Amino acid sequence: MTGLPFLFANPAMLAALIALPVIWWLLRMTPPKPAAEVFPPLRILASVLKREETPSKSPWWLTLLRMLLAAAVILAIADPVVNPRQNTLATGGPLAVVVDNSWATATDWEQRVEAVSTLIDDAEARDLAVSIAFTGDRQHDATPGSAATARNRLAAAAPIPLAVDRAQAIAALKTAFEGTKPGTLAFVSDGIETADQKTMAALSEVGAAELRLIEADGGRTVALTDSSNGSTGMSVTATRLNKNGALTLPIVAYDTRGRAIADGQIAFAAGEGVAKGSIEAPFELRNDFARIGIENAATAGSVHLLDDGFRRRRVALLSGEARDQSQPLLSPLYYINRALAPYADLVEPHETDLAVAIPELLEQKPSVLIMADIGRLPEEIYPKLTKWIDNGGMLIRFAGPRLAAAPADDPLVPVTLRQGERALGGALSWSEPQPLADYPANSPFAGMARPADILIKRQVLAEPTADLAERTWASLADGTPLVTTSAHGAGRIILFHVSAEATWSNLPISGDFVEMLRRSVQLSRGGGVANDGKAQQQTLAPYRLLNADGVLVAETGNARPLDVIPGQVPVATPENPPGLYGSEDGFTALNLLPRNAELAPIDMTVAGAHTTQQLAASESWSLKPALFTLALLLLLVDALIVLFMGGAFSRLRAAKAMSAILLLAASAFLVSPPDSLADDSRPEDAAILERLDTTHLAYVVTGEGEVDRLSERGLAGLTDFLTYRTTLEPGTPVGLDIAKDELSFYPIIYWPVSASAPMPSPQAVSRIDAYMRAGGTVLFDTRDQFSSLGASSGGTSPNTERLQAILANLDIPPLEPVPTDHVLTKAFYLLSNFPGRYTGSPLWIEAQLDNREEASNRPARSGDGVTPIMITGNDFAGAWAVDANGVALLPTVPPDEMQREYAFRSGVNIMMYMLTGNYKADQVHVPALLERLGQ
Repeated sequence: MTGLPFLFANPAMLAALIALPVIWWLLRMTPPKPAAEVFPPLRILASVLKREETPSKSPWWLTLLRMLLAAAVILAIADPVVNPRQNTLATGGPLAVVVDNSWATATDWEQRVEAVSTLIDDAEARDLAVSIAFTGDRQHDATPGSAATARNRLAAAAPIPLAVDRAQAIAALKTAFEGTKPGTLAFVSDGIETADQKTMAALSEVGAAELRLIEADGGRTVALTDSSNGSTGMSVTATRLNKNGALTLPIVAYDTRGRAIADGQIAFAAGEGVAKGSIEAPFELRNDFARIGIENAATAGSVHLLDDGFRRRRVALLSGEARDQSQPLLSPLYYINRALAPYADLVEPHETDLAVAIPELLEQKPSVLIMADIGRLPEEIYPKLTKWIDNGGMLIRFAGPRLAAAPADDPLVPVTLRQGERALGGALSWSEPQPLADYPANSPFAGMARPADILIKRQVLAEPTADLAERTWASLADGTPLVTTSAHGAGRIILFHVSAEATWSNLPISGDFVEMLRRSVQLSRGGGVANDGKAQQQTLAPYRLLNADGVLVAETGNARPLDVIPGQVPVATPENPPGLYGSEDGFTALNLLPRNAELAPIDMTVAGAHTTQQLAASESWSLKPALFTLALLLLLVDALIVLFMGGAFSRLRAAKAMSAILLLAASAFLVSPPDSLADDSRPEDAAILERLDTTHLAYVVTGEGEVDRLSERGLAGLTDFLTYRTTLEPGTPVGLDIAKDELSFYPIIYWPVSASAPMPSPQAVSRIDAYMRAGGTVLFDTRDQFSSLGASSGGTSPNTERLQAILANLDIPPLEPVPTDHVLTKAFYLLSNFPGRYTGSPLWIEAQLDNREEASNRPARSGDGVTPIMITGNDFAGAWAVDANGVALLPTVPPDEMQREYAFRSGVNIMMYMLTGNYKADQVHVPALLERLGQ
C-alpha cells in the first residue's frame, strides 16, 4: 500500500470493516423496554390474552454513531502512518555518522538525536553495521559496530560548551574504514565552518558511496563575543551564522543572583554578520552586571561572562569621629563618600566599637578599607587587619589629630611618622601653605595635571628614609610627602598625610581628590584580591563552569587550572572550558569565543557529490492515537445519550439541593478566627524607655564600695543642683557596668579612677572607645590633684598610672587644658577654672586647631561637637557628694564652701556643654556677654 500518502502498519485488520453490516443489524435489534402495569385483579385477567410482540429498534442516528465508533477502532488497530519514511541507505558498506555536538546544537539537540536514531533504525533494518563519531569528544572511536552499541553511544552523548574539532573525528573515521568504504556517510552538522575551511572536502576523502549533509536552520545561531563598559552604557558585540535579512535580538544583563536588572538590543542589518548593541543603564547599575545574555537563547555562545575586574569595588568606610548629621560638610567621611559613590559600593559599620565594627566590615569582603583619622586600634584588631591586607586587601588612611597623636610604631602606616602635626602658615609658622608638586612617574596619579589651586595647611610628616621617594605617590612643592604607600603581602597600605575634610587643606573639595581616590581604589581587585599594576602570571583553579545551555554550574569535571599569562588572551579549550576561574574571593572570566570572532557557514564550494537534508524535514507520524481518541469520545457521547434516554438526568434537582446544603455547611468552616498578637515585650524595655525619656547622670562602677558610694552621692548632689538652678531635671544617677550595660543612653559618664580597682577588660575599654567615637564623653577623675598626665620619675600617683594604662588602649585625640576662651568657661556660668574637692588640677579636653592669629574663631568646634574626653584630678564627685538631707559628705581642700559652689557650677557648665555643644560660642551672644561683664 505504498502508493497512498499513508500506509497501514497492520493492513489485515481492515478486513474487519466487512463486519460493519452485521454490527448494524445487531445494534438495530434490541429487546423491548419493560412496561409498568397496574395490580388490580381484573386488570390482570384482562391481560391474560396473548398478543404478538415485536422487538424495539434504536434510532437510526444512534446506530450510525455506534457504527462510526466501531470503524474508528478498526482503523486504529490497523495503524495508519502518514508520510511514511523510506529507507534509502546505500547497502555497499556500513553506515557512518559524524555528529556535531558543539554549543550551537544545544537548542535542537533532541531533534538531532531523533534524526540519528532514524538512520540507526534504517541500518538495523538492512542489517548494516554502524560507525558513529562525535566531533566534540576528546577521544574518538569510529569502529563500526552493532546498532545497539550506536544507540548507547548516542544516548550518552550531549552538547559541550565548546567549538568542535572535526579534524580528529574525521581522522578517526578514515582509520576505522582503512581498506574498506562506508555505504552512507551522514554528517549531522551545526552549520559552522572550522578555521581550516575544509570540512566537506575532508569528508569526501573518506570515499563513502553516498555523502549526506544534515543541517538545521542557522538563523538561530548567534553568539556574543565582546563587551565594554563605556561612559554612557554597556556596548555588546554579537555575531550570527545566517546573514539573510535583518535581525533584532533582545539582550539582558543579569546580576550575581541571576536577576535581570537591565536590557537592550542588538540589530543586524541585512547581509551583516557582526553587529553591536548597547544596554543603557546608570554606571552604578552597570557595575553590578555579572553576565550578559541573549534573551530566549539557551547556549554557551549566547552568554558573555564578566569577571571581578569589571565590577565596582566594595569600599568600607570608617571614621575616627562621629559628626553631627545636620552638618555633614564637616564629617570626615562626607567628601570620601561623595567622591567614591559613583564608582564603588560603599559600606559603613553598624557599630561604633572598633573591636566589633572592623570584623563586621571585613566579613563583607571589601576590596578597600578607608579609615579617616583613626590613630589607635584595639590590640586584637591588628592581627585580623594585617591578615586581611596580606591576603590582598587595600587599606587607605587619612591623617588627623588622632593619627598625629598615635604612637610612632603603628604597623598599619606605610612610612614611619613623626608624632604631632606640621602647621603651614599662621602667626607662629615661618612657612606658607604649600601647593602640590608634579606627580612622580611611579605614581598611579601620573598623567594628571598638577593642580595649582590646592593648598595644604597641615600635614603629618614622614621620617626620611632611603626608600621614601619610592613610596611617595604625591608630594608638596617643598618635597614633603602628601600620599605614601607600601605593599604588604598581596595587599597595600596608602596614607594621605592630610585630613579627609577641609580643615587641613582644600584637597577634599577639589576634583583632583575624586580622581586620586578613584585611581587608588581601582588598583584593588574585587573581593580583596590586590592588583598592584604589575603584570604577573597566575594559575587559577576552575570555580564555576559554563555548560552548553549557558548556565554556570559548580561541577568542574576534568577542567584544569587556567594559566593567565601577561600579554596573552586565554582561549577556551577542552582542558579549560568557558567559565569563571579563581575562587569566591576573586575570579577571571573565560568566554567561549574570543574578541572579533565571526561565525561562518560551512564552505560548500570544496564539497564533492553530496545530498543535503534539513534536520527539520517532514517526519512520518501515526494516526493510531488520534483514532483511539476519536473512538473514546464517541463512546462517551453514546453513554450520555443512553443515560438521557433512561431518565437519569431527572434526578438532577435532588442533586442540586444536596449541593446547596453541602455548600452552606462548608461555609461555616471558612470563618477566619480572630487575630492574635504575640507579646514580644522584654522585662528591660521599661527601663530602656525610662532612660530614653529622662536624662540621667551615669558613673562607672569600680567595684570598691566607698568609691562607688561617693560617685552615686556626688552625681545625686549635682542632679539636685541642676534641678534647682537650671531647667534641666535629670533622673536619679545610674551606675554602669561598662562591660555589659548600654552606654549610648547617657551624654556623659563619670569615671573615678582607682588604682586598687580591677583593671577593665579590653572588651570593656573597646566599648568605651566606641561610646566616645559615637559622640559621648567620659570624664576621668583621678582624684589625686596632680596636673601632669605624663609619666615622670617618682611624681606619678597610682591613680594616674592606672589612667595611663586605660588611655593606652583608647584612640584619643591630642589634649590640652581648657583655654580661657573655651565654651566650657561660659556654657552657663562664667568660670575661669574648674575646681572640685581640690583646686590644683586643670580640666583636660580635646585640643583644637591652633588659631591664635584668629582668637575669635577658636571656641567654635567643627560640627558643633564636644570633646569626647575630659580628665581632672580635682575629685568632682567628692565635692558634689551630699547625704539624703543635702549635707556635704566630704570637706573641700582647703575648707571653703565657695569652692564647693564653684565645683557645682563646673558640673553645670559641663552638663550644659554636653547638651548644647558650642552653642555659646556663637558670635551672636558676644554683645550680651560683654554687656553682662560691664565692658
